Amino acid sequence: MSRNASIRPNETTIPTLHTHDPEATLAFYETLGFTVVSRQLKPYVYLAFELSGFQVHFSAGPRGMDPTTEMTGGCLVMVDHVAPYHEAFTEAMRAAHGKVLSRGLPRITRYRPGASRFTLVDPSGNSLIFIQRDEPEEVEYGGSAALEGLARALDQVRIYREFKTDDAAAYRRAKSALKRHGETAPALERATAHAMLVELATALDRADEAEEWRRALEPIMAEELTEEERHAVREELERAADLTEWRGDSEG
Repeated sequence: MSRNASIRPNETTIPTLHTHDPEATLAFYETLGFTVVSRQLKPYVYLAFELSGFQVHFSAGPRGMDPTTEMTGGCLVMVDHVAPYHEAFTEAMRAAHGKVLSRGLPRITRYRPGASRFTLVDPSGNSLIFIQRDEPEEVEYGGSAALEGLARALDQVRIYREFKTDDAAAYRRAKSALKRHGETAPALERATAHAMLVELATALDRADEAEEWRRALEPIMAEELTEEERHAVREELERAADLTEWRGDSEG
């Protein structure tokens, strides 16, 4: 479509989502540091919040709306760096609730160093997905075509975990890939797979399985890796340790 000469590329879009409980929505976003731009409850509901350079607005949800289905709606929030937002939100949750809200509604997904996105889910089941602007435009859901074997499978695991927030699918894929490629894959790839399984089992509240994967990893770490490689695998294990603390916060 040709553009009228009077139109200039300075548009701003503002998502309007549904709320099933205006007071809960107000409390949630105010707790996270959003500024309330509009607080109207009668004669109809209209809420508006602002944080930094973006806004998100809310109207009353349809009759019978069930937030637990998490099919309400959502929006993408494109930012230069996602880590500071995640840090700010989790700190605000700890300050207000004494814990990170990582289960149920509302919640925030965990952030792994180097990841390009995370999701904030509000009390009405809306998802605000914070995405780093330099994230690749296309995701190779079968794993990068530049990789093969276990390495490619682990790249697919990363995509399940970080892009789809589907820890169960990531866990299944990592287990099947290790079973299929474990005998021929390089030691570092096998060790990384074990460490990822520790982290994923922890995320899925399967502490016994996490410990089994950790024990299976120990001889690989001790006998087959260089010190530099051990350091890389330890970083993955540290994320599992951080997650254990995170889960403890959530249940406190």
